[in-house]
Amino acid sequence: MVQQGAGALGGGAEHSDHGEHGQRKVTRFWLFSTIAVFAVAWGGNQFTPLMVMYRLNRDLPPVFVDLLLFVYALGIAPALLISGPLSDRIGRKPVMLAAPFLSIIGSTLIAIGEKTGPLILSGRFISGIAVGIVMAVGGSWVKELSTERFDPTAKPTSGAKRQSMALTLGFGIGAGVAGTLAQFAPMPGQLAYIVHICLTIPTALGMMMVPETRQSPHLQGGHQESLLQSLRTPSVTNRRFLLVVAMGAPWVFGAAGVAYAIIPSLMQNFVSQPVFYSAMVTFFALLLGFGIQQIGPRLVSNHSAKGSLIAMGIVIVGMGAAAWMSTNPTAVTAFVAALILGMGYGLSMFTGLNEVQRIAGPRDLAGLTGIFYCLTYIGFAFPAILTELSHSISWMTYPVMLGGGMVIALAMSAVIYLNSRVNLPQKTELA
Repeated sequence: MVQQGAGALGGGAEHSDHGEHGQRKVTRFWLFSTIAVFAVAWGGNQFTPLMVMYRLNRDLPPVFVDLLLFVYALGIAPALLISGPLSDRIGRKPVMLAAPFLSIIGSTLIAIGEKTGPLILSGRFISGIAVGIVMAVGGSWVKELSTERFDPTAKPTSGAKRQSMALTLGFGIGAGVAGTLAQFAPMPGQLAYIVHICLTIPTALGMMMVPETRQSPHLQGGHQESLLQSLRTPSVTNRRFLLVVAMGAPWVFGAAGVAYAIIPSLMQNFVSQPVFYSAMVTFFALLLGFGIQQIGPRLVSNHSAKGSLIAMGIVIVGMGAAAWMSTNPTAVTAFVAALILGMGYGLSMFTGLNEVQRIAGPRDLAGLTGIFYCLTYIGFAFPAILTELSHSISWMTYPVMLGGGMVIALAMSAVIYLNSRVNLPQKTELA
């Protein structure tokens, strides 16, 4: 199919050219933006397996180490809420270009402040801001670059699939490399961050080549909204978002947080190389999350919330497996529980993004994506909450708390099931 109208919005850059036989050669601009998402996600999650190292070093209190996961989420939240609408106002590209540089600053602060609480806190917060930008703005940019105008081969689900895969692969490989280096290489508190910095610098250069996909109202000759007006996201009140998407969202990183924060912490006294074990648990859990995203488009439906229900079913099984293994931790049962939760994370991420992209209009796609991700990061509070409860309340054991989580996930699944056909989009084609 020959794509017409090759001029890109905002800069007039062409996204294709004529080959020797007069056919258009498509430039995969979406690939440059997904690589940036991958690199920043790498930086955000490389810290996770190193949490075991920080605990074993005893330089930082255990609750403080778990709190660093939540501080990271606190950095993500304002970035999600502000960067998306800001990119609707001034364009995707200028906002996205900030993310790699913030990610580099975050890695630098953590590396130089290995045993210093305030520096690590600051680094984690800034890393969270960078990840928030690539999740909200990067997701919208990848979605828009995965439309017929820029990629004639794209399917309706390609934007959600490419974004969720880039995030998952970055989260997984970043954790796997960082944990392996920390266990076996010199400078365990610094080398992983140096590798990430070297990886991330070229991604900003690559994004320079990507065309803008969103014009501001001013450039279009329309009414220029104030920034406060731009922050409004009308589709957040859509009943489908509230009763389907919002019910499953906390379990995206709720499942992931249990898989690669709670489970490795339970196993750190039962394995000989706890940092490496944590890295492998995280890597393979997210690898299975990446794998299930490959078949995600086959599991969603135009006519119900089937995909979300399947994702929640996997989460429920995973939480049950985690509760069971916590009664008698072994390396094998912990690994299996983490793998199931990794699949729950991966499919929940994809189905949630797909629902958001079906619900939102062009006006508030980035804003609703940001709100969705804010809800997902509620799950990163789970490890700190569970750690604190286990220390302060005697009967709040991990089997009790993880089993309770399974019951809560079951209740949320019931809400999704009862509202599976609420406010279905009128015109949607899923591959």
